Amino acid sequence: MSKTHQKPKILNVETVARSRMFRIQSVNLIFSNGENRVYERLLPEGRQAVMIVPVMNDNILLIREYAVAIEDYELGFPKGLVEPDEDILVAANREMMEEIGYGARKLTVLSKLTLAPSYFASSMTIVLAEDLYEHRLEGDEPEPLTLVPWPRSHMMKLLEQHDFNEARNVSALFLAREYLNQR
Repeated sequence: MSKTHQKPKILNVETVARSRMFRIQSVNLIFSNGENRVYERLLPEGRQAVMIVPVMNDNILLIREYAVAIEDYELGFPKGLVEPDEDILVAANREMMEEIGYGARKLTVLSKLTLAPSYFASSMTIVLAEDLYEHRLEGDEPEPLTLVPWPRSHMMKLLEQHDFNEARNVSALFLAREYLNQR
């Protein structure tokens, strides 16, 4: 039998560090059983993120870009931050135009994901983009991104690629495959 848990009471929240993109908070909690704990959490500075799975003919479109945290190039889907007061689908289309030079006439929200929610208060909306057309916008990337068309019929072979590892990309791949296979 499942036991319903009462949320812990927050006793204190303190910002312990801040950067241009993140804030680190110390959160003092007391649980319903009287247990007291202090956790740290990482908060983005107020912006949502979006990742797009572009579908063109019999391919999905990926990009290869430098990932500074792992100090290597990673294969993945276009993604970016949503501007303040920008609609999520408008942001998805803008990011595609900036990163791969295509817009989409049909955009479908597949899911909203969290990443390490015990420590990181961030979410990313996964969007499927179809009926693409050429349209390039100037982006903020420091170097041109490599566009990598990948056959839809071999989508799951991406999991065998040494540079396709990021958890949100893997999740987006499965979400897109399930959505496309149900049609």
